[in-house]
Parts: sequence; C-alpha cells; structure tokens
Amino acid sequence: MSTPEKNTPDDFHMDLLVKQVTEGVTPAEQRALESLDPAVRSRQIAELERAAAAITVAGSARLAPLPPALRARLEESARTFVAEAGSAPAAGAATAAGAGKAPDTVRSLPLRRPAVSLAGWWAAAACLVLAVFAWLRVPAPPSRAAVSPAAERAALLAQTGSLKIEAAGTQDPAAVGARVDVVWDPVSQRGYLRFVGLAPNDPKVNQYQIWIFDGEGDPRYPVDGGVFDVPADAREVLVPIHAAIRVHNAKAFAVTVERPGGVVVSARGRVVALAQAT
Repeated sequence: MSTPEKNTPDDFHMDLLVKQVTEGVTPAEQRALESLDPAVRSRQIAELERAAAAITVAGSARLAPLPPALRARLEESARTFVAEAGSAPAAGAATAAGAGKAPDTVRSLPLRRPAVSLAGWWAAAACLVLAVFAWLRVPAPPSRAAVSPAAERAALLAQTGSLKIEAAGTQDPAAVGARVDVVWDPVSQRGYLRFVGLAPNDPKVNQYQIWIFDGEGDPRYPVDGGVFDVPADAREVLVPIHAAIRVHNAKAFAVTVERPGGVVVSARGRVVALAQAT
C-alpha cells in the first residue's frame, strides 16, 4: 500500500520552495521539488509568494515607529509561531536575541539564510508584516487637491521653464479694462489663468471657455482648456487650465464667451482675452 502524500512539505523541501521563490533553484533542486505532490507544491509556492510580496512592500514603505507594547506582543507571537513550526532557534540563542533592544523602526527584513529552516522564519516574518502593516504606514503627503489654487499658481510662476504671459482684455463689453495673466507648465500640463476686472456671467445664459493654441496643431482647432464662471462679487478670478489633450507647444491662450457647458469648436464671435507667447 502506498503512503499518502503529506499536506505539508518537510523542512528540506520548504527550504527549496523558499529558494525557488526568492532566488531560483538549480536543475537538481528542481527535480527534488518535483517529488512533491503538485497540488501541495502549488499551494506552498502561492503562500510564499504572498509572504515575499508583503515583506517587499514593507521593506520599501515609509515606516513609522511601532508602539512598544504592540511590538512586544508581536515579537512574542513570532517566537511562539516559530517554536510551534518546529523551527525555533536554540534556547541560548533565543535568550541572547531577546536580550538585545528592539529597533524603534522596522527598516527591512534581511533574506540571508539562517542556521535553522527558512520556512519558519519566512512564515513568522510574513505574519509580522501582515499584522502590523497598517501601523507602520506613514500618512501619504497631502494631495494636490489640498493645495490652494493661489499656492499652486505661485509655485508654477516660480518654476523654471514655465510659460508666463500677460495681456489686456479685448474690446468686448465683458472685457473692457480687464487684465489677464497666464502661467503654464509644459511638463506637467498644468496652468492657471488669472483675470482682474472680467465681467460676471450668468451660467444659465453663457460661460467663459479657455482655448490653447498649439504650435504643432491646426490653429483652426485650438485645444479646449475648460469652462469657468465669474461670480457677481468677484473682482479677481483664478482659473485652473484643464487641457482636453496634450499640448506640445503652447503659443497662445484665448478666452471666448460660449453657451453653457462650452463648445467643441468655437465660432470666436466673442473673444474676451488673447494672450500670446513672445
């Protein structure tokens, strides 16, 4: 009668599986792994790959100090896990390791081969990573949405390589006496248009629309830069430019009066501003 396959590989085969996931195996080692039941081998490889991914992410993340009480509980859990797996280091080594002060910050999880089975260490490391990952993450820096338009515009104005244009309003009744300036970053494709003195509009009747003339495009079809409104009590308006497609070589910016929601192609019947690069 044949002996049924074990559900868990022995330490020798587990070490080979870990090596296969982390650095690859030799042909002879691959033949040794083929003696395992295919289903068992596939399951173990999948679990080790998840552990490797967790360790890699934790090692590359920006980490914050772990609370001491939580760190102590996790270290104890790791020692218990390794002992139960039959892969714990000798008592003397464990005592020596425990005598050292735990680091304040988890930097990385080294992948050097210990004297005991790698399987237990990898399993313990994976458990630690998955258990504390949420604690270790440092909050991401504030998104651009948290930066005020005025601050972002100021940053673009100070940035080398940004296009900066100033112009006066046209003779359109909504723009007489108005002033406009534009800042545009060709790399990030971000920009701002600032109007002073542009007449308020009724969004139910019409809206202002921005157009970007690309030196590499057809001047009959400038790039749509978005629509905006001027409130009744606004002396100055600051408008982000949202180019519908990439602009390769911005040569001029225009603002027209269009129907609510804007148009795809402007008839340019009412142009309230035209800022051209020199």
